[in-house]
Amino acid sequence: MAVVKDVEARGMHHCETTALGVLLRHEGLDLSEPMLFGLGSGLSFVYWDSKGMPFPFLGGRVKPFDLTRNLAARLGLTLTTEETTSPRKAWENVAAPVDAGRPVGVQLDSYHLDYFRSKVHFGGHVVAMYGYDEHDVHLVDTAQQGGAVRTSRAGFAMARAARGPMTARNRSFTVTLPACPLAWQNQIIPAVKDCADAFLAAPIANLGYRGIEKAGRQVPGWLLRAGEPEQDLPRAGLLMEQGGTGGALFRALYRDFLDECTRLIDDDDLRAGHRLYAEAAVLWTHVSALIAKAGESGDAECLAQAGAILRDLSRIEKDAMQVLRRL
Repeated sequence: MAVVKDVEARGMHHCETTALGVLLRHEGLDLSEPMLFGLGSGLSFVYWDSKGMPFPFLGGRVKPFDLTRNLAARLGLTLTTEETTSPRKAWENVAAPVDAGRPVGVQLDSYHLDYFRSKVHFGGHVVAMYGYDEHDVHLVDTAQQGGAVRTSRAGFAMARAARGPMTARNRSFTVTLPACPLAWQNQIIPAVKDCADAFLAAPIANLGYRGIEKAGRQVPGWLLRAGEPEQDLPRAGLLMEQGGTGGALFRALYRDFLDECTRLIDDDDLRAGHRLYAEAAVLWTHVSALIAKAGESGDAECLAQAGAILRDLSRIEKDAMQVLRRL
């Protein structure tokens, strides 16, 4: 048995920022969840659909682990990542840091975790591990999943080894602060500009503001696209609002990040970007409610309204990112 001392098991909204918060606080750096998300240039958008998918997926963040890589580069952290196909090596890669008194980040498929309430496959889930015994591992997950939780070692191993969309091969990671930590406040503007550049220059029409516009065209047809609309649409709305996004498909987190930034940096463009994302967050919550209502009622007009709002959101977020790119 081993348990890392002095781990603050604080579950937050989003899994990757929750895990990063645990690791960084243990290193002596305590940043808010919106600041972690923003410094990691975490905001994005993807409209993802294919013939093999039972229903389209709307994503509001960068790909799993990109936020961690971005944040490490931004703060000058040493990010040590391990991947393996060997179950024995996979366990050693997480047990060794814990034995040495350090929490470790782990990417896995949440489906296999004993405590997870929603039994759906999601291979991009991230937790922080801070202890184990012969039966269980001790994890920190989001507040929604319980914060400090335990799962069986067998389930943990299955979750880590799972294959499929967004999975990694038993990925684990640790972070180490540099000997002379960078002033993270100086990294705010570069992080905002990088996020804006990526959002505006997305290479395909499913991504960024063009992806939101595409969603605006596709969502009105979702009653016909869904195999089980009474289940598929409310689930989609729920995931957008409560599926570890912090609300409004991550827009509430980014709004709060920009708000925190305006308190540190006196800049009119930053304030304008914050105002636009405050507007966007309200509208995204409205969209998720309309999508859910359409599934519950079978009323296509709800989806038509959602599509119109999404087209407005494409313009609002494009305007916001163009302003923020000027910083």
